[in-house]
Amino acid sequence: MGILAKVIAIANQKGGVGKTTTAVNVAASMAATKRKVLLIDLDPQGNATMGSGIDKYDVDATSYELLIEDKPINEVIVTETTGKYHLIPGNSDVTAAEIKLMELFAREVRLRKALDPVRDYYDYVFIDCPPSLSQLTVNAMAAADSVLVPMQCEYYALEGLTALMDTIKKLASVVNPDLKIEGVLRTMYDPRNRLANDVSEQLKRHFGEQVYRTVIPRNVRLAEAPSFGAPAMYYDKSSTGAKAYLALAGEILRRRDKHLKQAS
Repeated sequence: MGILAKVIAIANQKGGVGKTTTAVNVAASMAATKRKVLLIDLDPQGNATMGSGIDKYDVDATSYELLIEDKPINEVIVTETTGKYHLIPGNSDVTAAEIKLMELFAREVRLRKALDPVRDYYDYVFIDCPPSLSQLTVNAMAAADSVLVPMQCEYYALEGLTALMDTIKKLASVVNPDLKIEGVLRTMYDPRNRLANDVSEQLKRHFGEQVYRTVIPRNVRLAEAPSFGAPAMYYDKSSTGAKAYLALAGEILRRRDKHLKQAS
């Protein structure tokens, strides 16, 4: 039995914190290190799908078919993306999954079960969650080993983060007792902003080792890349944004190696 894929949900109930940007760019950066990567778009906005160079209006199946219609996962996966990872697309159909899940038995674990057949094929599975604590997010949390929380260093950020951590703990106790916090990622960071620096310091005091050393800067290239349907490293690999996500992938890999060594 090989090592199973590490499944990481990328979640924050607050929108606009760089969640999808993180999902797409960390998936591409991991794939660039020759890891086998699957990105799952659970957000009805379908932004991770478009950012991967896939037209969300022109896909045969999405995470809706996977979760609701029990379509085999291999028939839902798109293998040709600009980021060189595999993708389970999302679009507005996924909104309906939210409602339909309510009617289904064992609704919280549908994604976990759907992933079973491919967990020994991939090294990493990233899940881009919707910006709300919905049935879809619950499915992501139930399927994941850990949660990566992207957040902006701004006023109220700490309160929001503490509330989110609380929710993750409660959810974990019900659907997935093994769920851990993978890390807290500071996004859209501007070191010239005093508040950003203050919040960043508070974060490190509060969450210590859980805060990634890597910081994602405010970067025009990162913001532009999705409209070209590509992760930043394929849009402008010399940009600070692209380099930051490569550094993040390296940090995630080192942490995992350390844990595996400790566990053995």
